[in-house]
Amino acid sequence: MTHPPVPLGTFPTPLEPAPRLAAALGLGPEDLWVKRDDLTGLGGGGNKIRKLEWTVGAALAEGADTLVTTGAAQSNHARLTAAAAARLGLDVVLVLRGAPGASRSGNLALDGLFGARLAWAGEVDQAGLDAAAAEVCARLRAEGRRPALIPFGGSGALGARGYARCGEELRAQLPGLRTAVVALGSGGTMAGLVAALGTGSVLGVDVGALGDPAAAVVAFAAPLTSEEVVAERLRVRRDQVGAGYAALTEPVAEALRLAARTEGIVLDPTYTGRALAGLAAAVRDGDVRPGEKTVFVHTGGLPGLFGHPAAVTAAEDGAGAY
Repeated sequence: MTHPPVPLGTFPTPLEPAPRLAAALGLGPEDLWVKRDDLTGLGGGGNKIRKLEWTVGAALAEGADTLVTTGAAQSNHARLTAAAAARLGLDVVLVLRGAPGASRSGNLALDGLFGARLAWAGEVDQAGLDAAAAEVCARLRAEGRRPALIPFGGSGALGARGYARCGEELRAQLPGLRTAVVALGSGGTMAGLVAALGTGSVLGVDVGALGDPAAAVVAFAAPLTSEEVVAERLRVRRDQVGAGYAALTEPVAEALRLAARTEGIVLDPTYTGRALAGLAAAVRDGDVRPGEKTVFVHTGGLPGLFGHPAAVTAAEDGAGAY
């Protein structure tokens, strides 16, 4: 049974033209638009709000009093789960990969501000992180609490419904849309867009969060559309991962500068920076062409910039002397 979503965000988000960025990428001035899902409202904004409306809606319908979720130390999803819990009067425990003390900035600062409790899982893989979250849920139940485990990244067929709605917004806002470009992390955002817009209209740029992100997109999108969704037909770029999920590459650093200096838009080094670097590469190799309507889906993540020392250093070094 699918429970109704709980309202958490401000929708529809704006769709803004980006003519100077388009020109810098080699597109026409009317070819490129930015879907401002960084402006979803709650907790600093970002794409996870659309998913949390559905996943938290289900948790409330089942009587949960505590939200539990997982992520990396600088997880945007964890931060917004904490914000959603604060909005709704729920407790929240964030099960994070790594150990305390490495950073107290970025999303971690906001986690604390929202009143989250943190459980550090150590340097574990996804299975280890899932096991740590299951243990936290068991302990909460033993204390008489009613925990709800929100999936990694908020992603699943349920959370992807939020991005199917985003795809419907885009259809209404920009008739004739050819390609929506989006960061591909845990898979739910791309899956929802694929369900609404079709396999050929969505370009996902892998950020290195999963070993096989295309498989996740297929699993999450298939229940939401009558189109046959198979991995071989997905438009996925895997050329922007670099040394790994947490690493800052030079193409991503350049993408951060480019968006900021052409449109005054701030991206993050893990998700949207990689997505724009992937769009730039797609223009260069002809996968995205001038004369076609292209949307860059800005999925938020600004707080993560301040939790990424290499990105902060690169940004500071970009300021010239007078």
